[in-house]
Amino acid sequence: MKNKNLLIITALTVFMSGVVLIGCDTTDKKEKTMKEFETFVKDFEAKLIPLYKNAALASWDANISGKDEDYEKAAGYEYDLTLLFSDKGNFDKLKSFRESGLITDTLAARQLELLYNGFLGNQADTALLREIIDMESEIEKKFNVFRAVVGEDTLSDNQINQILKNSTNSDSLRETWFATKKSGKNVAEDVIILVKKRNDMAVKLGFDNFHQMKLKLNEQDPDEIEKLFDELDSLTRDGFAALKDEMDSYFAQRYHVEKEELMPWHYQDRFFQEAPKIYNVDLDKYFKGKDIVEITDNYFKGIGLDISDLIGKSDLFEKPGKNQHAFCTDIDNEGDVRVLCNVVDNNYWMNTMLHEYGHAAYDKYIDRSLPFILRDPAHTFTTEAIAELFGRFPSNPQWLQDVIGVPENERIEIEETVRKNLRLQMLVFSRWSQVMYRFEKGMYENPDQDLNKLWWDLVEKYQMLKRPADRNEPDWAAKIHIAAYPCYYHNYLLGELLASQLHYYITKNILGSDDYINQSYAGRREVGEYLVNKVFMPGAKYYWNDMIEKATGEKLTAKYYAMQFVD
Repeated sequence: MKNKNLLIITALTVFMSGVVLIGCDTTDKKEKTMKEFETFVKDFEAKLIPLYKNAALASWDANISGKDEDYEKAAGYEYDLTLLFSDKGNFDKLKSFRESGLITDTLAARQLELLYNGFLGNQADTALLREIIDMESEIEKKFNVFRAVVGEDTLSDNQINQILKNSTNSDSLRETWFATKKSGKNVAEDVIILVKKRNDMAVKLGFDNFHQMKLKLNEQDPDEIEKLFDELDSLTRDGFAALKDEMDSYFAQRYHVEKEELMPWHYQDRFFQEAPKIYNVDLDKYFKGKDIVEITDNYFKGIGLDISDLIGKSDLFEKPGKNQHAFCTDIDNEGDVRVLCNVVDNNYWMNTMLHEYGHAAYDKYIDRSLPFILRDPAHTFTTEAIAELFGRFPSNPQWLQDVIGVPENERIEIEETVRKNLRLQMLVFSRWSQVMYRFEKGMYENPDQDLNKLWWDLVEKYQMLKRPADRNEPDWAAKIHIAAYPCYYHNYLLGELLASQLHYYITKNILGSDDYINQSYAGRREVGEYLVNKVFMPGAKYYWNDMIEKATGEKLTAKYYAMQFVD
């Protein structure tokens, strides 16, 4: 018995020694792999960081000047950046790191995942990548320099918007609306070629098409997005149909036509993506003669988000050749954040300024001690959520009183109408987003189908607009996002969902209120503190739904959007 126990003890000793040896070997291998990964990232960033900055600066210059040479320079940097992420040797290293399972440190593992996705999306033939980038740049340039011509007048986007909103002449509206669609005809053939090239690239990388690839590489499950859009369709369909009937009654009277005669150009927006003015309230008058830039600066400063330095770096007013739209860009992930706008003293541009500087504040306050790769928002739609959260305020009566100085008695007088207008805006945009998401999905699934028909089938179904008789033109191609910012638009609607979720959390838990309607955040620095600490500073440290759960106690849900705008 004694001898048997001795044998068992001896055997266990040998076994445990083996475990220790194996454990030490695994630890050593893990440490070695981790050091190799750290070296890889350091070497990669040494190439990435200056190229990233040069590409951003070149794009900024091109969007301001509209010059061919500036667009060519921007395209060159974009190609160099793509080449950096297309390096097969580096992709193989990332794949090896990923398959090893030895990169377990939280920040390192997150960097690895984002780098792997970034490289995977660029593992196509470099000649094909160059063709795609050159085509994107050329198409974007055509959009940026395009000006609609009506009669003998060449009109800017701001002038077009004023005609569509203010004219009551159906012939003038029709002529103006058709003039804007010529931008689509200018690029449609090129866009279809570009779509096929993008699909070719995606298939070679193992995806069904570019749309599927784009979602997956951006950490979105295509099936989940589809289900969410189906849910939102169901939630908003009846409410929108009732509002559409209300709009039709208003416009039939405004234009002296029967409801059945109403056409897309009667709805005050070239795509019916913005709410038309059917309620008796003029929000533009509250901003007439006001300094929109100063209002933006003061408002954000009041809630603890200082953007004065960002305004100083921005380009905010119209210029010949300049991009007529608006965007925010982070030049270097070190604080050089800029906004491009074309400000006019009206409600639209007040909304746009708050929207773009919502993006800008997010970028500015990301923790700069994070690795360079993680100095981005958790997801593209999480920064859209912040932009949309603030962009809603120019349609908020309490904000108009607190920030613009609308008298209390006037606020009370207009509040019901203004809230109805905001609900209209949200539902109109939701239905428009359905068209964009489903059109792009369908287009990439089959770019050889009749895209003109697909577009108007979706417009009729989701926006409930009547297609012009005998029209067979690529009106879909007049939307710049389809060519220049592909498979992105659905993120705007996801952003609206998160904006509502954040608003309800802020109201209840930060402001200690159960009044979810009469909130402007004006002067409440604790709002900015919450956003900085819980949303901005983490950057891309966490998977987007984990960040949302940490910030609000729940993963992304549509229920707060429904509570705010549907129920």
